[in-house]
Amino acid sequence: MVLLEVKGLTKFFGGIQAVNDISFQLEEGQILGMIGPNGSGKTTVFNMISGHLSTDAGSVIFRGENITNWPAYKICKKGIARTFQIVKPFRRLTVYENVMVGAVYGRQHDNKVDLKSRVEEILEFLGLADKADLPAGNLTGAALKRLEVAKALATDPYLLLLDEVLAGLNSAEVAEALKIIKEIRRRGTSIIMTEHILKAIIEVADEIMVLAGGKKIAQGTASEIMDNKQVIEIYLGEAYA
Repeated sequence: MVLLEVKGLTKFFGGIQAVNDISFQLEEGQILGMIGPNGSGKTTVFNMISGHLSTDAGSVIFRGENITNWPAYKICKKGIARTFQIVKPFRRLTVYENVMVGAVYGRQHDNKVDLKSRVEEILEFLGLADKADLPAGNLTGAALKRLEVAKALATDPYLLLLDEVLAGLNSAEVAEALKIIKEIRRRGTSIIMTEHILKAIIEVADEIMVLAGGKKIAQGTASEIMDNKQVIEIYLGEAYA
């Protein structure tokens, strides 16, 4: 079943076209990797899907409903959560309170007992339970990345948008993060993730979509993408292609 359908998504910043007529579908239970050079439009696509930017053209259909240009809070309530490249914790709140904010403003009902249980389960899952009472501003960079994911998961999303959650992590932290991403999908949440670590994307993604210059230039399995001449040119240069 199609969970998300993006049709002709387009965005201008002044005279610069940041996203140019991008279309794709995401099936329920799928992990879609989105790769491309810096400035290729990946985060802008995320921002339009999640309501943090308005579209100039195109549409976003989620679970059969047109949510194009809905406000971010309404899209979150509908079941789309996202992380940010630059983490955005409430630094003076505790780790527990940060995750509770996500739970309160997400898709869950207003049952406080259920919310408390959900927050505690997410903290345990992300390895943050022992840091629950610490101010978020005291966390390490890797722990802040996990907190970013925890806040998003607390909204109880059908679709999770992960924007470079592996950036800045060492190899052991990347391996642990990939285990978490696989488990999130196993528990029933679909995922779109952007990343520059191609090996990581290949390991977890069912399909990979490649952007360059604001356009979608390829989409397919990892083997199809790695054999694509245009993709090779972008990443390694024309001589390699």
